[in-house]
Amino acid sequence: LDGIEVKLGIDYLKNKEKYNELADKVVYTGMIDEFYNYELGNLEWRSLKFENEIMPNIDDYQGNAVVNYTSHNQKYTRIIEHKHFEFGTQEKTVISREYPVTWKKGDEPYYPVNDEKNTALYAKYKELAEKEENVIFGGRLGLYRYMDMHHVVDAALQAVREEMK
Repeated sequence: LDGIEVKLGIDYLKNKEKYNELADKVVYTGMIDEFYNYELGNLEWRSLKFENEIMPNIDDYQGNAVVNYTSHNQKYTRIIEHKHFEFGTQEKTVISREYPVTWKKGDEPYYPVNDEKNTALYAKYKELAEKEENVIFGGRLGLYRYMDMHHVVDAALQAVREEMK
């Protein structure tokens, strides 16, 4: 789009003031509590660990791309068989097992912890965010909620509609 500059691979939080001067609005999709330097406390997340396995003598391990395992006795929550995303015909297959892990700073935050404590803390951060005049918070990290891709697109379109009022 003409007149819109996109910057990638930068650490916005290290130079917030500098980057805020470059635009009338900033779309922030990082962790909302990190944006505020955790001043109200840390929101909790669940993270994931992936274990990959190449199976040279198996052409089809599970018949489709993703199988979820919901039993509390199962250590992993999902197995992904990558060839099914691209209709692979290789004689071998590659799978990834997905294990839930407790999040700590530095880990990738995948899922918000939806309990009373974190919901209340996010509400306080959301109050701060609503006072920001030049920052739009978005994505699962900025909105502290799990979002499938169609939810992400819908939320982005809603944010655009709101800005265009």
